[in-house]
Amino acid sequence: MVRTKQRRGRRIVVVGALLVLAIVLVLWYMLAGRLDIPSPIPTPPGPEEPQSQPASCPDVQVVAVPGTWESAVGDDPYAPAANPYSLMLNVTRPLQERFDAQRADVYTVPYVAQFSNPIAIPPDGQQSYNNSRSEGFAATTDILARRSAECPLTTYVLTGFSQGAVIVGDVAAQIGAGNGPVPADRVLGVALLADGRRDGVSGTDIGAPVAGVGAELSLDGLRLPGITMTGARPGGFGELDDRTIQICAPTDSICDAPPNALNPANWMSAAPRLLEYVNNPIHAMYNTYVVDENGTTATQWIVNWAAEKIDAAPEPAEE
Repeated sequence: MVRTKQRRGRRIVVVGALLVLAIVLVLWYMLAGRLDIPSPIPTPPGPEEPQSQPASCPDVQVVAVPGTWESAVGDDPYAPAANPYSLMLNVTRPLQERFDAQRADVYTVPYVAQFSNPIAIPPDGQQSYNNSRSEGFAATTDILARRSAECPLTTYVLTGFSQGAVIVGDVAAQIGAGNGPVPADRVLGVALLADGRRDGVSGTDIGAPVAGVGAELSLDGLRLPGITMTGARPGGFGELDDRTIQICAPTDSICDAPPNALNPANWMSAAPRLLEYVNNPIHAMYNTYVVDENGTTATQWIVNWAAEKIDAAPEPAEE
């Protein structure tokens, strides 16, 4: 009788512990956040295109999205200060210096820009990748939609780095499919630096050839609390494919990772590549990474590319 009671007691303890563990795991997933990228909604045909727009509208709207830990909610979109070493400052500042705001308004999207370690003990206090990416996508879509509503003839140049490149690429994919916040024919070009969803076939690659793919394709299907790897963008960039450029430095694990690394059949071929990523700072060196025979760095190339787009952009009539 005593042993029976002891066994029952142990069972109750085990069941209770499993129940507590299950509750903790559920709360962990809920608090870490799910990826919230709204499904694209086909854009209904708009009214007939106007012949002019308000004088306050810029001819070109440049939208830049920084990478992880290079932005913050509430940061000044015209003078970002959340991280004075943000890579995108090497693109946005030269464009602001070259063009007045009437010709090209240069807007840096402020968002969480964090990537919490899901197994950190104690917790690192960061927002999860899912939450950060979702917020960045929403903030980018919002500025584009608002500008388009106010300024129907303004054209756009979009660019982003790392997590910001994933966000800009996702927005560009929806625009290219006809489901985005602005019409595809209003986008002059899209430039992505170290895109985690780079598939190696969409857009035009600039710089040295890269054999791998984005980390989100390499780890496609991985689900951890707050981290969802979403694979390739269905349909690529659609109508924007010939206007989208990708820059990825070889051995940058964010955009040059082994394809299908979670497939056991690929483990032997993927393993040697892991050594390339150990203590490799290339992801933070795009301001010095050279992409052509003239010694042009990645950020300089994007500045020159964007400037050419802006110089050639139409000047809408003012109301």
